[in-house]
Amino acid sequence: MISTKEIKPGGITKQRTAVLQVIRDSEGHLTANEVFEDAKRLLPGISFATVYNSLRYLSNEGLIGEVRFGKDATRYDRKLERHDHAICDNCGKLVDLDLRIPNALFKEASELSKFSVGTIELTLHGLCPACIK
Repeated sequence: MISTKEIKPGGITKQRTAVLQVIRDSEGHLTANEVFEDAKRLLPGISFATVYNSLRYLSNEGLIGEVRFGKDATRYDRKLERHDHAICDNCGKLVDLDLRIPNALFKEASELSKFSVGTIELTLHGLCPACIK
């Protein structure tokens, strides 16, 4: 169950609870449509708009992660700590990677971008083992 310390007073609804449960119970990185399909099993009357708004709320509150790639491609992640991803360009499979980022990369990124770099997240694109075969 969700700790009441995790969500602002008045912020939790049964719909948001269902969406959060779907994300936390998933081993993968779900699309909004996949979250909707799973949330309907918990709350049959839930609408896609409610799921989408719940995803935005939960992400903004830092309760779920968002993995964005491409213009309109977003998946939702239960893992909140810094980590990287690999995505298959053929089938869309998305997996977590725990890469150690060398300090030299932070320094070079900062120098090239003129940004004060807080974190770096890498997304590797290629073919997964199943698509290579």
